[in-house]
Amino acid sequence: MPKLIKRTVEAATPRPKEYYLWDEDIPGLGLRVLPSGRKQYIIQYRTGRRSRRLSLGPSTILTPEQARTRALTVLADALGGKDPAADRDALRKAPNVRDLAKRFDEQHISLRIKASTAKEYRRSLGKFILPKLGAMLVTQVTRADIASFHHDLRHVPYQANRCLEIISKMFNLAELWGLRPDGSNPRRLIQKYPEVKRERFLSLDEIKRLGSVLREIETEGREMPSAILAIRLLLYTGCRLNEIMTLKWEYVDLEAAILHLPDSKTGAKKVYLGKPAVKLLEEAPAIVGNPWVITGALPGARLTDLQPFWQRVRARAGLEGVRIHDLRHTFASTAVAAGHSLPIIGKLLGHTQVQTTARYAHLAASPAMTAADSITSVLDEALAS
Repeated sequence: MPKLIKRTVEAATPRPKEYYLWDEDIPGLGLRVLPSGRKQYIIQYRTGRRSRRLSLGPSTILTPEQARTRALTVLADALGGKDPAADRDALRKAPNVRDLAKRFDEQHISLRIKASTAKEYRRSLGKFILPKLGAMLVTQVTRADIASFHHDLRHVPYQANRCLEIISKMFNLAELWGLRPDGSNPRRLIQKYPEVKRERFLSLDEIKRLGSVLREIETEGREMPSAILAIRLLLYTGCRLNEIMTLKWEYVDLEAAILHLPDSKTGAKKVYLGKPAVKLLEEAPAIVGNPWVITGALPGARLTDLQPFWQRVRARAGLEGVRIHDLRHTFASTAVAAGHSLPIIGKLLGHTQVQTTARYAHLAASPAMTAADSITSVLDEALAS
């Protein structure tokens, strides 16, 4: 039994069948010689009553001294009750982040996330998260990895923060599924970037211009009446775009002046209709065989994209930069200006969290400031006379 040194390894020639040369000093250290001429160092050891064999690496990469060092480490681990071969097998089978994302999609996104949000989850995973983290083992992703990923997206803070939320949920589930230890979510303690919330509200003059343009377009007859109806309903109800675009006649109760939406962003909700909104829906044609309020060009279909129409409308009305969602903000700001309380406004908008409506709190000062200015003007005039 020779000692595995450089000369011994180089002198080993291939045979018709593979064979082994065993080292005379380290028990279990061997050189495997294949008929192809490839040579590989191995270590054979016992764990309990079981004999295991582990590859240390090819002779073209490892020197005999390096192979001996690795062999001694494996033997020491085995003596301490570990099983290095089993550990390596487990590592090879361990899921990476791409595997986790696939399970995340199948068992969470597809079952628990609304379609529009699910689309955004998958876009963020495919475009940002997986290209950077996909090949990493789930167990080896660290907080530093996530912090670096988040930092790389600092130029798009909104997207960076949305990705952080997805990663957080995905790794929470990894813990639930036993893929990581409890409390090891690598997203913990990473702060989101500040986001500037847009609060664009139409002024009374802008609303008048919008109304004038809608009437002109209606008279011209070149645009779909359902698109015009959609814009007016968005402004009159404060609903989200998808809530109006997917509105069915079966959800509409004109007698009670309520829309019963079975599935909104915050779940099932009621939308209370003012008289102008009721009148709009009373005058809107219900097409036989088409369940949708905002109908499309094809029989039985709904209008799926309001953006092109809105681009044309806002250009004619001089409302460049105004988004469709700003009609919802305008509904809220008008309610605040009329003196309605934030809880009532939150109920009208379908908010489930008080802090969501609180973003409009600063507007409540406007009527008070107007009143204060009027009162002090009278007092000032009296004092000056």
